[in-house]
Amino acid sequence: MILERMWNRMSVSITEDIKSVSDLKKKTNEIFKQMHRTGRPIIVTVNGKPDAVLLDVEIFERKLKALNLGVLLAQAETEVKEGHTRQARDFLKEFKRSAKISR
Repeated sequence: MILERMWNRMSVSITEDIKSVSDLKKKTNEIFKQMHRTGRPIIVTVNGKPDAVLLDVEIFERKLKALNLGVLLAQAETEVKEGHTRQARDFLKEFKRSAKISR
């Protein structure tokens, strides 16, 4: 559910961001410029059906980091619900010992 909401925040303009594979072949430079300028993904269609998505690499990396963080948070929430917790003081003592931190 969390991950789905994160990916749904990515907007797409139906009139501007859906391109046929033929358009992509003919206007590659123009389409890439649009993608970088708007930050929105480009949906590439084949025979009128969505087939692939083009996404600026920086935006992809940000989305991937957010997705990974969402996965970690979901796992942590599950562990807390299942009672897999411990006192922060105990954790910090163990962490300091394992990291060889004095004080």
